[in-house]
Amino acid sequence: MAITIGVYLLQVLSKSIYGADVVALLGMKNNAAIMAGEWWRLFTPMLLHGSIFHIGFNMYALYVLGPGLERFYGGWRFLLLYIVSGFTGNVMSFMLSPYNSLGASTAIFGLLGAQGVFLYLHRDLFGDAAKRSLANIVFIAAVNLFIGLSPGIDNWGHVGGLIGGTAFAWFGGPKLGVRDEGFALVLENVRPALISLLTAVVIMIAFLGAGMTFGGAG
Repeated sequence: MAITIGVYLLQVLSKSIYGADVVALLGMKNNAAIMAGEWWRLFTPMLLHGSIFHIGFNMYALYVLGPGLERFYGGWRFLLLYIVSGFTGNVMSFMLSPYNSLGASTAIFGLLGAQGVFLYLHRDLFGDAAKRSLANIVFIAAVNLFIGLSPGIDNWGHVGGLIGGTAFAWFGGPKLGVRDEGFALVLENVRPALISLLTAVVIMIAFLGAGMTFGGAG
């Protein structure tokens, strides 16, 4: 959150100094620039926002979803989840949308998908509470995707982020087990981190390959 807010302040500062959002111009998702080799634009859009309302909504969603997921994922694996989600969202936008875009919502939708996967995989442990929460997540995702059909919203980025976060959580997310003293993370060693890293690499390579194929064809 601090990094994203800091980048937004730089955007505001660049507007006041240069009369244009130079930071966004250098980092937003722009298909032609990506095809010309500016590959960082598949990552940097998740740090950029178009208005105070835009960043406020996304940071509030991160504040609501982030702490609970980070508690189970751990700091580094949660960061990897966030980056993978934002990346896959931007790649799908690159594949299927010709318009420029920016915003952390690609990563936020990935967190939403990861939360859903975590609840689904542990529905037997959490019981009815998990089922209710899972239903709420599905409803929230559906509503936001419907809202994303409005002009000016990059819904393909949302879909891509949701797919990326869901895939990462399914293959590389934490697992809970039951011990005599209660709930505990299973396999608390280096293996889960390696699985998460491998999952991230495979997802990124797959989406990047598909993105360059579809983008080149477009």
